[in-house]
Amino acid sequence: MAERVTLITGASAGIGMELARVFAANGHRLALTARRADRLEALANELAAEGGKKPIVIACDLEDADAGETIAAALAAEGAELDHLVNNAGFGVFGDAVEHDRAEQLGIVDVNVRALTDLSLRFADQLIRNKGGLLNVGSVAGFLPGPGMAVYYASKAYVISFTEALRAELAPRGVRVTVLCPGPVPTEFQARAGVGSQHDTAVLSVSAAEVAREAYRGLMTNKRAVLPGLGIKIVPFALRFFPRGFILAATSRFQRQRR
Repeated sequence: MAERVTLITGASAGIGMELARVFAANGHRLALTARRADRLEALANELAAEGGKKPIVIACDLEDADAGETIAAALAAEGAELDHLVNNAGFGVFGDAVEHDRAEQLGIVDVNVRALTDLSLRFADQLIRNKGGLLNVGSVAGFLPGPGMAVYYASKAYVISFTEALRAELAPRGVRVTVLCPGPVPTEFQARAGVGSQHDTAVLSVSAAEVAREAYRGLMTNKRAVLPGLGIKIVPFALRFFPRGFILAATSRFQRQRR
């Protein structure tokens, strides 16, 4: 019989690393993937030193079109199949879309949308067979239009919509499906996106570790969506009371203050 594992993408830092720690602490055998092999190995050794079985390490870049094949082949070589999938990997770029490198922005779509979709569908049969769970990491940004980070915001809107639809389709087949929608969290995301951290300190009140703990509890209790932190929880509700044009203008003003 195949060994059941939890695959976590983007596990080398931030929320992904904390999700790996939470899943490992709850007895899951892990498979970890990200671009940086050295960081994955360090995390795998850390988790093994705490008494669990060493995670499977799969170094690959989800921007590559064949990343899904690489991951599937690595799992098959280990005699493993998924009972949980955590699509955490993602990135954004700050600034007006028309002023940024087009290839870099298409890379956001590759990681945040294409790879997430590929892995969700590629391993759906295994999740169904093992009555497992799917956790896709969206963002509170997915509820908003995003001038100043247009492609990133749009990609997270896709993640929310796609995940909720999969939840309806997979629930009758015994699979738990949850979308995680954190607000700004102090991780390496800000540096890669080119956002000055000084503009976010007032709202960076939920740590990556707490986000991971809430996400794990939400998935295991089959919540539709997890929005960590009290302030973030009210955003989708509050947006119902404002015209879309007002929200667009307010978001644009906020984003331009972060330059």
